[in-house]
Amino acid sequence: MNIHEYQGKEILSSFGVRIQRGIVAHNAKEAVDAAKELTEQTGTGWHVIKAQVHAGGRGKGGGVKLAKNLKEVEEIAGQIIGMNLVTPQTSAEGKKVHQVLVAEDVYYPGDSEPEEYYMSVLLNRGTGKNMVMYSTEGGMDIETVAENTPELIFTEEIDPAVGLMPFQARRIAFNLGLSGVAFKEMTKFVMALYTAYEKSDSSLFEINPVLKTSDDKILAVDAKVSLDDNALFRHKDYAEMRDIREENPVEVEAKKVGLNYVDLDGNVGCMVNGAGLAMATMDLIKQAGGEPANFLDVGGTADAKRVEEAFRLILKDENVKAILINIFGGIVRCDRVAQGVVDAYKNMGNINVPIIVRLQGTNADIAKELIDNSGLDVQSATEFQEAADKVQAVLA
Repeated sequence: MNIHEYQGKEILSSFGVRIQRGIVAHNAKEAVDAAKELTEQTGTGWHVIKAQVHAGGRGKGGGVKLAKNLKEVEEIAGQIIGMNLVTPQTSAEGKKVHQVLVAEDVYYPGDSEPEEYYMSVLLNRGTGKNMVMYSTEGGMDIETVAENTPELIFTEEIDPAVGLMPFQARRIAFNLGLSGVAFKEMTKFVMALYTAYEKSDSSLFEINPVLKTSDDKILAVDAKVSLDDNALFRHKDYAEMRDIREENPVEVEAKKVGLNYVDLDGNVGCMVNGAGLAMATMDLIKQAGGEPANFLDVGGTADAKRVEEAFRLILKDENVKAILINIFGGIVRCDRVAQGVVDAYKNMGNINVPIIVRLQGTNADIAKELIDNSGLDVQSATEFQEAADKVQAVLA
């Protein structure tokens, strides 16, 4: 589950990570009030207005701007709130901005120049260990750094059973070229950041940039946080942070009815039971010359109601030119699935895209008879390749 920057910073702060402080505003007036309150709390004279959407690269799209007085706070907040923000990580339509974070200016003058670093904490699936990835090249896209100057990216692997050791945090601070007060501050920052990652059951913490201020404080200027959905039962307060306005509406609807659905850009709808079979089915569609329009796992109970809900979700996508149903009858009997397909088709009336049903496993022969004798515009298949050929034929 992705959350907004301000929510990620709330989690970080609760574990002792120093952050760029800010207040959320939903309109221009609230932004001015937030700026006044922030000035009282921090003494900041300038304010950064930051669009709150689930996408990176906000600054490139005009979603992050500096305001040097209250008039500019009001003007900039009024411009950003309600806009469709287009960034390298959004669609061409962009994402509508419903709120902004009014944040303190942390790039103030002092004894030394501010420095920006990149830092993230995530799981290295190759080693089964957690990892801190960091770089001196903060404020840049880490993908660009990795491509052009990979030697500037460092990693520190952490055994989850042991946790982050103090010497590892010191090594990170050393590799970032820090010394003195800034070195000690970075060590504390890294230790607190890892604790936050571990205890919040997150799958990703990305801080870009981590800032060394002109007076050697270390703080998180940004925060991209992804929480592990499977652990939300342990964090009821985090579950309430979900903003469904930022999520695909079809995926939200699927979640409500208990279906695992991911929207894709293709032209062949998939209805499958089991994640592994779903992945194989998407490969099958590509080999047949099509592109999968979705990932949809109906699970082990593919009855008429569940199949009908799956049909409705798939058909919301106007790009779908065919639907491939690929079910292995292990937990669920194939004849029950076939009857579910027939009943759902009749309940929905005429479905104007071709449907190919491949059923294999328990009672597959009975299922094929049910489909073939239904009188509906549904084609049955038994083998993987047969299903692929029929997909290719209907697309042609």
